[in-house]
Amino acid sequence: MPSKPVALALSTHPGPAVAVTAITVVLGAGVGLEPWRLLVLGAAMLFNQLSVGLSNDWIDADRDRAVQRSDKPVARGWISASAVRTAAWTTAGLSIAVSLPLGIAAAGANAIFIASAWTYNAGLKNSWFSVAPYIVSFGILPAIVTLSRSTPAFAAPWALATGAALGIAAHFANVLPDLDDDRVTGVRGLPHRLGRRAASVAAYIVLAAAAVVAFIGVGGIRFPLGLSALVANGLIAIVGITLAARPTRWHFRLIILAAIVDVALLPFAGERLLWR
Repeated sequence: MPSKPVALALSTHPGPAVAVTAITVVLGAGVGLEPWRLLVLGAAMLFNQLSVGLSNDWIDADRDRAVQRSDKPVARGWISASAVRTAAWTTAGLSIAVSLPLGIAAAGANAIFIASAWTYNAGLKNSWFSVAPYIVSFGILPAIVTLSRSTPAFAAPWALATGAALGIAAHFANVLPDLDDDRVTGVRGLPHRLGRRAASVAAYIVLAAAAVVAFIGVGGIRFPLGLSALVANGLIAIVGITLAARPTRWHFRLIILAAIVDVALLPFAGERLLWR
């Protein structure tokens, strides 16, 4: 059995937390944030994501135990749900406090991200509107970055749309591998109600649309790398839709790959990320 600090760290969903934090920092560098602002932004987003992961393991503790989730420390009895709950609230508060030096607007957008993500864990995951928190949280992520500048600016509409689309894909990618476990515990969000095939196809279509929007946003045909990403995303969508009828974990991998391709374009947008 691992120590409690290790169990707590595993309860944060460290992979996604690091990935979203890295994306945020790269976007911050793309819009020219000063080093100290970049550091503060990264710390705030890391605490943000830690709080989201911890809240998931705390709120879902009973469901995770019911299906004997071996990847969840609380379900395995390595740490108590109350300890994870305390850590979730603490990291949420730290995230907002750390983001305050970036300005009230950036801190407010960060608070909206956290509150939205928590509503998913708190109950929206079991409704037709399960995708809404992902749309809000990932949609506002570019704005957290652009509002962190010394001269705050709101993110361009195309950047917000791309973020929201990536949020939809992230939701579907996160849920598809767990459809059977969720069925046992009665969780029925939007992907569950659509079914595996329709949910998979929808994720690929949304990602392809995100690629088109990002391609236009970063400069269109004048930016060859954007065209390459657009083609790559189209090929991934074709492969994924072909496999849509099969209950394969390749959907998760392909959706994540397509999302990475889309995200990779955003830092090249530079000041095009700003709404002018």
